[in-house]
Amino acid sequence: MKKIIYISLLIMLTTSCEDVIKVDVPTEAPRLVIDASINWFKGTSGANQEIKLTLTAPYFDNSVPPVNGAQIQITDSSNNVFAFTEDAATGIYKNNTFIPAINETYNLTIIYQGETYLASETLKSVASIEYVDQNNTGGFSGNETELKAYYTDPANETNYYLFQFTSDIPVIPSLEVYKDEFINGNQIFGFYTEEDLKTGDIVTIRNYGISEAFYNYMFILLQQNNQEGGGPFETQPATVRGNCTNQTNPKNYPLGYFRVSQVDEFIYTVQ
Repeated sequence: MKKIIYISLLIMLTTSCEDVIKVDVPTEAPRLVIDASINWFKGTSGANQEIKLTLTAPYFDNSVPPVNGAQIQITDSSNNVFAFTEDAATGIYKNNTFIPAINETYNLTIIYQGETYLASETLKSVASIEYVDQNNTGGFSGNETELKAYYTDPANETNYYLFQFTSDIPVIPSLEVYKDEFINGNQIFGFYTEEDLKTGDIVTIRNYGISEAFYNYMFILLQQNNQEGGGPFETQPATVRGNCTNQTNPKNYPLGYFRVSQVDEFIYTVQ
């Protein structure tokens, strides 16, 4: 009899743990997300550019809604106007007549649902990647592949860089920002490590010339990324605003950034 009572109590306890708990997730009206990265790759005309517009979506949604029907243009100091036209209904807007120029200031204008968004940025030059050094015994474990992409920082000027390492294996691309505060005019490197790289894998390395404002923006974003480590005394994650503003309704501010960069690309085959 006692065994039967114990079994009955056990069944009651386990079944009581199957109650569904509803968690209220905070929501807000969708915001415009602006991915306006104008990249002038060395050795190209830089004429073909695109800007992607999306809307924020609830955390558990599986898709990101594109923004259709926006009006987008970029102007320069010579009053050249570069209009961007949407490709079908993708939320990707393209232009094939863009004119890039080092140290030229560009102004972005986006009109969407009766509201006007503005941003301004200056196109920054970038140092070329000279060579890549590989170390097969890197990382904390001693068996990770380390890559160092060397470049020479120009002397007597202030420079900021965004390095992107993208491999052909299924891992998240690596992003790092650098400034020449302590290495002005010297040779330095962008750093990448990945334990799953093998001989023959391809890594695409890109070095972007960026502004100080974009450096600060990306530095905060990367600090909030789990890959950057963090700890109990780190700044807690918060909404990081870019350089795009809503001139019609400032409270309905957008997310994202308008960046204009010269880019150097180096394709490396793992040895």
